[in-house]
Amino acid sequence: MTSEVLAALLRSNLVLALAIVAVLALRIPVRRLFGPEIAYGLWAIPPVAALASVLPARVDDGAPQVHALAAAVADISAPALLGWAAGAALVVAGLARAQALFMRSAAKGGAGPAVVGVITPRVLMPADDGTYSADERALIRAHEREHVARCDPRAGALAAALQALCWFNPLVHLGAHLMRLDQELACDAAVLRRRPRDRALYARTLLKTQLAAQPLPFGCYWPSRGQHPLEVRIGALRAAPRLDGLVGSSLVGTALVGAAVAAWNLQPPAPRPGPLVELWERQQRQPVTSVMLVSLPSRTPPQAPKP
Repeated sequence: MTSEVLAALLRSNLVLALAIVAVLALRIPVRRLFGPEIAYGLWAIPPVAALASVLPARVDDGAPQVHALAAAVADISAPALLGWAAGAALVVAGLARAQALFMRSAAKGGAGPAVVGVITPRVLMPADDGTYSADERALIRAHEREHVARCDPRAGALAAALQALCWFNPLVHLGAHLMRLDQELACDAAVLRRRPRDRALYARTLLKTQLAAQPLPFGCYWPSRGQHPLEVRIGALRAAPRLDGLVGSSLVGTALVGAAVAAWNLQPPAPRPGPLVELWERQQRQPVTSVMLVSLPSRTPPQAPKP
């Protein structure tokens, strides 16, 4: 059982890494053709493919009872799972610490705007010190509320959970970082789709926005690592999609289904249950009647003693 769990973990990580590589290759071309919102939708493919890779496999009469990967890791399965659990615990502790540091910085006025929380997210606005005009603050609120409406904090929490579960996979950490960047670009595009006349004001507001120096695992923010984010963000405001977004949504949906089916088919087939297992399952489906036998004393009349 332990070796099967470890084999499933390794298989899902491989599928997750392959899906992330595919998204990395597609995200920029899709953004240029269909816009940031469609490109952000590509990030649904890796977790769905990873989940499909651990669903119950198809049954094949010729499948071996123990698959090759499970047999290969049988000798190291218990220590490996303990090491995996220890690494996951350390990552969770690091994420909790990063969340606490961000909130401490926000309490001192050193962070924001952002959305904080997962189950009941709340908008964190910058201090009203005259930096932003009333119209600019309205755009900031619209942007952060768009995050909440699109359930972006929950997507970020899922990415953080995958980072903890797959802490040894560098592609997962890279994918989580780039997913958050695409998330912000998609949110910008959604706001401007409703406020097309505020494009110039939106760009000026972005130039005033304070970039977060501390990571925020459970929430939405604009990080300051990598290529200067404002260059990417303002550049995306000027670019217009070349093709219809409906076509892009259809292509992303097709890719999502195709990736899930392909990941499920990559699983080794499971053997058909043996005769004893089938008999036990059949008996479990049939109604059971309990019968208790009780032995009672005989009621024959006693015979008279012989003379």
